[in-house]
Order: sequence, then structure tokens, then C-alpha cells
Amino acid sequence: MKLVYFAWVRERIGRAEEEIDPPAEVETVADLVTWLSGRGENYAHAFDNPGVVRAALDRMHAKPETSVRGAREAAFFPPMTGG
Repeated sequence: MKLVYFAWVRERIGRAEEEIDPPAEVETVADLVTWLSGRGENYAHAFDNPGVVRAALDRMHAKPETSVRGAREAAFFPPMTGG
């Protein structure tokens, strides 16, 4: 699975993207965030408030309970504002 990080999520993790193979117990977006948070201090810092970080699976917005099974790409980004 390809992971893509945007804005301050990217800055905190220290990379724009990476390829991962999450373990079988990672079934949802929330599970993925929890698993990523355990990969190191930079990930823990990026996801220290998981309710703030938004996710998309294969370029479609996804809620924490959305299954990641079969997804080729997961993107994480902070809330967006603008006009």
C-alpha cells in the first residue's frame, strides 16, 4: 500500500510518501493510524490527535471505520480551509 502525507502531517513524519505492507490486523483507517503511530516518535507526533487528521483511500475521503482492505493508496492530511 502506498501512503501519502500532506502539509504538517508530512512535515512531522519527515517524508511525503512511502510503501508499506501493514499487518493483517490492520483492517480500518483507524487501525492503520494506530499501527503507524507505533512506528516511531515522528509518526506518533503526526497522529497525536487522530480526530484532526483526515484520510482518503484511493483518492476518496474515508472515515476512521472504513476498511483499508484492497486499497492501493492511503493519504493523510490536516483539515482544509480556504475560499
